[in-house]
Amino acid sequence: MDTFVPIIYLLGVFLLILPSFLSSNNKLKILITNFSIWVAIILVLLTLYYIYNYFFNNF
Repeated sequence: MDTFVPIIYLLGVFLLILPSFLSSNNKLKILITNFSIWVAIILVLLTLYYIYNYFFNNF
């Protein structure tokens, strides 16, 4: 139950943001550029998270 509530909230936020995101990115090139920027940000954050867990939680 503890994992379902954040997933529901995340889906709700996604559904609220999606129409505005799609309307502002009406050209395919802009959409691909924005998605690539978000993917890069998420990859950097996940890398930092795994590095932090590897070095500080193994001891």
